[in-house]
Amino acid sequence: MILPIVAYGDPVLKKKAKVIKEDYPKLKELIDNMWETMYNAYGVGLAAPQVGLPIRLFVIDPTPFAEDEDLSKEDRDQLRDLKKVFINAQIESETGDEWAFNEGCLSIPDVREDVFRKPEITISYYDENWVKHQDTFSGLAARVIQHEYDHIEGILFTDKLSSLKKRLIKGKLANISKGKIKVDYRMRFPKQKIAR
Repeated sequence: MILPIVAYGDPVLKKKAKVIKEDYPKLKELIDNMWETMYNAYGVGLAAPQVGLPIRLFVIDPTPFAEDEDLSKEDRDQLRDLKKVFINAQIESETGDEWAFNEGCLSIPDVREDVFRKPEITISYYDENWVKHQDTFSGLAARVIQHEYDHIEGILFTDKLSSLKKRLIKGKLANISKGKIKVDYRMRFPKQKIAR
């Protein structure tokens, strides 16, 4: 089932998400719905807070980036078939010199900005079968994971922008929260006026 994606301005996007247990109700169904919702919106990642649930769960599938000729072969190979579920994830380390990449977010449609992140991360997490992993990712794969991980920490990519950039996009963000935007996927807007 395709779930509505929560728009910028909803308090759930600013909450630090809670750890869940293996018996979380209908977890498999939720994960399936998150995949369907993400693919429907042409996203490469989706976190539970983006569908209104403040829990430590996100999914990623950056396969579309594997076709990008501008990326190194190593990067493209890592992105191919990197479809993963992250439950109760914890970033253990972030290393290297920060680099900029133009990011967007399904909760903040039509806003894209350069965000600086470290190029390599080590992260521990459970997969959908409750198998514990600790993996290291680099490049664009690390970035996609960092972006989704930020969601479960209550951080949006716009929080990482300079105060000047934030001022420049303030009006756009206000319009998004009011639903004054055209999107081709289901969304829920926190400040939309409901017609009676």
